[in-house]
Amino acid sequence: MQGIVTEYNDICIFCGRQAEAEHHLIFGTAGRELSDKDGLKVPVCNNCHNMGDKLHRIHDNPMAERLSKMLGQAMFEAKIGSREEFRKRYGRSYL
Repeated sequence: MQGIVTEYNDICIFCGRQAEAEHHLIFGTAGRELSDKDGLKVPVCNNCHNMGDKLHRIHDNPMAERLSKMLGQAMFEAKIGSREEFRKRYGRSYL
């Protein structure tokens, strides 16, 4: 996995366990593909991603999903382009 958020691609960014998957910070219909191209993804274990209880996973947790998108936009703005460029590419701003 090649991302711009962390250099530790084998460690879950949330709990520190062995990463088993990657989470695209901006997800949804077109967001996932764009996140992949932009490197807006993080290493995660399955529990933190989508298999753990609802309070401790990213998916199906509205607050975690919102924070994921905010982090994705912040990393885009820090490493790739402006807020306006993010809006044009992803269709909206999360910050």
